[in-house]
Amino acid sequence: MQLDGIKIGFALTGSFCTISKVVPEIEKLVSTGAKVIPIISGSVDKFDTRFGTAKDLRLKLEGITGEKIIDSIIDAEPFGPRSLVDLIVVAPCTGNTAAKIANGITDTAVTMASKAHMRNQKPLVIAISTNDGLGVNAKNIGLLLNMKNVYMVPFGQDGPDSKPNSVVADTTLIIPTIEAALNGKQIQPLLIKY
Repeated sequence: MQLDGIKIGFALTGSFCTISKVVPEIEKLVSTGAKVIPIISGSVDKFDTRFGTAKDLRLKLEGITGEKIIDSIIDAEPFGPRSLVDLIVVAPCTGNTAAKIANGITDTAVTMASKAHMRNQKPLVIAISTNDGLGVNAKNIGLLLNMKNVYMVPFGQDGPDSKPNSVVADTTLIIPTIEAALNGKQIQPLLIKY
């Protein structure tokens, strides 16, 4: 499928160790001709970590996409009434954000953009990255799997011996998941060996 001209909201949340794997996928999307609007959670907006500074990430995202970052609930709200994009990706999607989306909680730019977009019955793609995906957050992943127009990037256990509840999406499958979601299909297999 051609992504040229497709408008994508790309939301990043605070799984900081995974962000470096997501940024190249944003670059690939832009290179296909997709218009990508970056959306960030409060954690991504404010926290400097051992993986980099918030300011550097903001500059990088705006440089790659050529678009202003959406970082507030107010700026994210128009995704619904104005139907700004064809699809939203949440990658990486923390367990916290997954729980909020699954339970209709809207308290960040990412959750507002997701909720507002979903009201238009357009695809929401989630690339999970959480240490408790097979623990307390398993129920929320289950809810998301059963929600209309929600598509998951294939995921697996990233450290079954040392952290058996942890699951992470294969970020190299973000674009194939987008392509399938735009056709109303869930890419398979969903569960992978990481």
